[in-house]
Amino acid sequence: MVMTNNETATQTSPHAPAGSQTHTHTHTPRLNFAKAVPKVFKAVIGLDAAARDGLDPALVELIQIRASLLNGCAYCLHMHTSDARKAGEDEARLHMIGVWREARNFFTEKEQAALDLTEAVTLVHRGGVPDDVYARAAAQFDETELGHVLALIFTINTWNRIALSTAKVAGEDER
Repeated sequence: MVMTNNETATQTSPHAPAGSQTHTHTHTPRLNFAKAVPKVFKAVIGLDAAARDGLDPALVELIQIRASLLNGCAYCLHMHTSDARKAGEDEARLHMIGVWREARNFFTEKEQAALDLTEAVTLVHRGGVPDDVYARAAAQFDETELGHVLALIFTINTWNRIALSTAKVAGEDER
């Protein structure tokens, strides 16, 4: 669907429960979050930088892409797939992130544990983080790494909510 900046699109999220409300999105940003609340924006940037500290950059992008897919955040999905490509990520792996359980051969055990934890934390409303998912991640990461992975998942979910709430437009990367 091709739209001008002033048109709206009505859609139901594929992740929304059956019978949920349909959302109307304008293709014009609602609020410049960074300008409106610069201290908050800088705090989220600080959390993001601290979360990724010491983590493999490829793993960082996999986590951010998976959470953005689950949250339906086109802005962040575009940004992080672009960043992953620039960092040399394999195109085939990018195509398989959404179906990683059926394409385990594309991902290491560590990456699979991180993707599983990303799903559980992102979809925490579906019953929390199961003990087996947490244990699998804890077996792959030392305590500090696991803390960073969790913080990164928290951060990308925050960025997704900022982008979705303020109607950020995919492809208009303002970084």
